[in-house]
Order: sequence, then C-alpha cells, then structure tokens
Amino acid sequence: MIAALEAKAVAALIASGGGTGYGAALDGLAALAAPFDMSCAFAFSADRAPVVIHDGYSATVDRRALRSYLRGAYLLDPFYSACVGDCREGLWRMRDLAPDGFYESEFAWSREVHPCISDEAGTLVEELGFTIPLSEGFAATYSLMRNRGGAPFDETEFAALARLTPIIAASLRQHWLSVLSAEARSQSQRPDPETVFRQAFGELLTPAQHAVTKLILRGHSNISIAAHLGITEGTVKIHRSNIYRRLGISSQSELFQRFIDQLAE
Repeated sequence: MIAALEAKAVAALIASGGGTGYGAALDGLAALAAPFDMSCAFAFSADRAPVVIHDGYSATVDRRALRSYLRGAYLLDPFYSACVGDCREGLWRMRDLAPDGFYESEFAWSREVHPCISDEAGTLVEELGFTIPLSEGFAATYSLMRNRGGAPFDETEFAALARLTPIIAASLRQHWLSVLSAEARSQSQRPDPETVFRQAFGELLTPAQHAVTKLILRGHSNISIAAHLGITEGTVKIHRSNIYRRLGISSQSELFQRFIDQLAE
C-alpha cells in the first residue's frame, strides 16, 4: 500500500514540474515518509539574491519575517551557509549544520527575521533540510519543520526521508531549469552579501571587524571565530570590544538589532 502511494506521489511530482503545484506535490511525497507542520524551499547563491521555490509556511506566519529574511537575514541561516559552501546533496538536521553558539544567537530566537525559527528556540521543535546543488551557481534547500508541542523527527523518519533524496534532488533540478533560472538571472544585480553587511554597518568597521561581525551574527562563539579566521580568542575579544565601541552599542543583541533595522529599511 505504501509503495503504491509513493508511486502515485512520485508521478504527481513529475507531472507538476515547472508548474504552480510543484511545492504541494513535493510536500505530498515528503509527508509519506514523515509528517511535518511547515516547509519551504529556497535557491541560494553566494552573489545573488535568494529565490523562493516553495512557500509552505502555515497561514499564521508573519509575512514581514519572510521579507526580512529575503532582504538579508538569510545570510545568517546555517542552510544558506551549507548551500554556498561545499554543498553536498543530502538531508541534514539543522543542529548538525549550525555554528557552536547558534542557539544562543539572536537570529535563532527572533521572529522578526525568519518565519521558521529552529530547534532549541523560537517556534519549532526541529527543522530538517535537503541541500541540493543546482545550476548557474545556485544550490537549493528544502526544509521540513515541526512546531513546538510535537516531537523531533526520529531516526526512522529521518532515514525514510533520506531515502527520498535522489527523487527530491532530481525533481528540484528539473523544476529549477524549467521555470526559475530566468528569474534568478533577473536578480543578478541585487546587492551581494558583502554589500548587505556593509550597508548595515557603514564604513565604521575595518575589514577585520566586518569579518568578525559576520561570524558573530551567524552564531559563532569566540573560539569558533578564532578558528575560522586563524587568530587567537583574545584577539577576537578585542575585535568584539572595538566593534561595539565603534557602533555605539554594548551587546550582541544590539548588534543584531542594528542589522535587522537596516534590512527593514
């Protein structure tokens, strides 16, 4: 019976490629492996604006959060970092991709910047995501979320979803080629990530301080920042102090709010 339902869902997914029903068909297949409350799919690039492939958020989600996310808060999302880094096709738990201090970061708790706040904070109990390399320098993430009050995805559910990876990846690549690559090219003049960060903090910070600021906002601890940049933890602390002083702030929370305020503008 399950095999027959899966075959029907795969057929519906193939038939929907390039059309407006693609997201619903994608969710229909994934839901046979594990139930979930919300979903979304984005195409990310290191130097172009993200493209919304599928908006499967609940009707209660604040649209302003999605707008802030697309204006630049996506730069703080671990799935974005996974997609623009050494993107490997597969299924991941958010907590396995997130920096060491992510769940203490403002991004993980704020409903201002993303409709789905993951795992140990915010509105969700867990988020899983498929990462899939695409064409034209993009990679996609297809995320499945469970709201608070439910249980995290167990190992059986995770394995069942992971087995769908080749089907989901092939369908996303085909869908992307048929309807989304032209939209992505039309957005090529949008500000790149470096510009988004610099617009938030102006010329007040040095290049080294900009590098530290980006990692702070993404949820890295001082130890993790030091490892990423090849400097000592003490140097990171000095940079952090100087960043706060130059920006006229006194906390990481204020740093995050300044970034988000710029996105709102």
